[in-house]
Amino acid sequence: MARYTGPACRICRRQGDKLMLKGDKCFTPKCPVEKRHTPPGQHSSSRRKKVSGYSLQLKEKQKARYIYGVLERQFRKHFAEAERLPGLNGENLLQILEMRLDNVAYRLGFADSRRQARQLVLHGHISVKGRVTDIPSYQVKVGNVISWKEGSTKLALYQVVVKNIESKTIPSWLSLDRDTMSGRVLAKPSRSDIESIIDERLIVAFYSR
Repeated sequence: MARYTGPACRICRRQGDKLMLKGDKCFTPKCPVEKRHTPPGQHSSSRRKKVSGYSLQLKEKQKARYIYGVLERQFRKHFAEAERLPGLNGENLLQILEMRLDNVAYRLGFADSRRQARQLVLHGHISVKGRVTDIPSYQVKVGNVISWKEGSTKLALYQVVVKNIESKTIPSWLSLDRDTMSGRVLAKPSRSDIESIIDERLIVAFYSR
C-alpha cells in the first residue's frame, strides 16, 4: 500500500477532528476543519448518521495511523509488539508510536509536523547518539541524545527552527538544550504524558475481533 500524498486537511475533514497534520496552520482560521464541518465529497451531508461498533473501531485505528504517519502493515507490527510487552496493549502501542524517531524530532520542536519531521529523518538531517539515523520508525531509548547533523545546521530550515524554538512546548519525558539544539529522552512516556485524541481501547478492540 502506497503512502498517502494527497491533501492532509482532507483526512482531518474525513475524520471529523483536527489531527494536527499541517503544524501551525491547524491553529489558524485557515484550518478547513474550522470552516467546513462536513466530510469531503458531494453527498457528505446526506450520509447516514448511525455507525456500527466496527466502524468506530476502524475509524479510531485509521485516525492513529494518520496522526503518526504509519502505514497499515507497520502499524500492525507496532500493535503486535505492544501485545508482547507487559501492561495494557493500548498504552504500550501509544508509547511505541511516541518513541519513533520522527515523532521525537517533532516533539522536540525540530519540525512543525510529523510529516515534516519524517522528511528530516529520511534526508539524514537528524542524528541519534552522534550517528545519523535515516529510519523514521527507529525506536529511541531512554538516555538517547537526538540532535541535528553538523552539516544540516547551515540549512535555512534550521535557522527558522532555532528562531521559533522558544515558542515550542517540550513534553516532560524529553529535555531540550536550546543552545546546542539537542534533545535527550529522559523516560518512556506514560499515558498522561501523551496528549492525544486517540481512544486506544477502540484500537485494541479492533485487533481483538
